[in-house]
Amino acid sequence: MATVETVYLGELRTEARHVRSGEKILTDAPVDNQGKGEAFSPTDLLATALGSCMLTVMGIAAREQKVSIDGTTCSITKIMGTEPRRVAEVQITFNFPANDYTDKVKIILERAAHTCPVSKSLHPDLKETLVFNWA
Repeated sequence: MATVETVYLGELRTEARHVRSGEKILTDAPVDNQGKGEAFSPTDLLATALGSCMLTVMGIAAREQKVSIDGTTCSITKIMGTEPRRVAEVQITFNFPANDYTDKVKIILERAAHTCPVSKSLHPDLKETLVFNWA
C-alpha cells in the first residue's frame, strides 16, 4: 500500500494526501523557480522533514531519559545551491524551553538529532548546520 498519493494540479502545484490519515499538503514551485510561492515547495518540505525528524528523535531520546522537551521549537533555513539546483545547506536552530537539563541529557539529545532517519537518507554533501539553544 502506498504511503502518499500525489496529484499534479497544474500551474506547478501538487496536492499530496497521506493515505493512512487522509491529511493533505499542497506544494507550489518557489518564485525563484517559475512558481507562485503560495505553499511549501518540495525543497521546503525536505528541510521541514529534516527538522521535524530531528525533533521527533530527540523526543524519543528525551522520553528514554525521563525528561520533557515539550514546547521545543526549531527555526529552519534552507539554502539552495546551483549547478545542479539543489538544497545545499539546511540550518536548524533548536530552542528548548526552560528546564534543568543535565549536561549528559544535552549531549544525548544533540547526538540523537544527528541520528534521525531523514538526515541519514540525505546526500552527504548536504550541509546540516545545527544550533542548540538551551534556555
